[in-house]
Amino acid sequence: MSDKIRIHLADDHQILIDGIKTLLHTNPHFEVVGFSVNGSNLYQEVIQNNSDILVLDINMPEKDGIQVIKEFASKGFPCKIIILSSHDDLRIIKEVMKLGSSGYLTKKCAGENIVEAIQAVHNGEEYFCRSVREKIFNSATKENPKLNKLDQNGDFILTDRELEIITLIALEFSGKEISDQLFISMNTVETHRKNIMKKLDAKNSISLVKYALKNKLIKS
Repeated sequence: MSDKIRIHLADDHQILIDGIKTLLHTNPHFEVVGFSVNGSNLYQEVIQNNSDILVLDINMPEKDGIQVIKEFASKGFPCKIIILSSHDDLRIIKEVMKLGSSGYLTKKCAGENIVEAIQAVHNGEEYFCRSVREKIFNSATKENPKLNKLDQNGDFILTDRELEIITLIALEFSGKEISDQLFISMNTVETHRKNIMKKLDAKNSISLVKYALKNKLIKS
């Protein structure tokens, strides 16, 4: 039996499907086993092709991407779903993730991220392209500007900058990405990280992620 990741593509533009197929075929670990230009029979097609990953557009004729995910959720997910959409509206992002999607990419970043996204999702992780992660981050810090512990003097243990950094760490931003996002040097990022670890008595990054989840800086 082949150990390749079996992928089904669903988009209403054949030219995009052809482009993604060409890109994925260069990876020996991937196999595109089917494609669809509407959402009406996607569930049956995915089962028939024994697909591991469905790359799904939101804008689909007959049955849109959100309706497709709802159908998958009600019947039991036969595969994992990555949304690939021109939309980057936070409301849509949150809705499809709540429904059970495992990843979200905008079409602008598909070329550089789709391979990484498929591999990550197949390994049981969630995946967001950078622009989507930034939207989630900005929403989290805006909605929860001071979800923080107090010290003995009644002051917040973490500074606003440290809250930003711990949120980005929890969203799996690299040190370089945090540096670029916050316009600070890599050395400054590392100094903040060490200060956060010391303040929270955290042993590793997993502890920081748990703190961010507990304090609702990000959603599980």
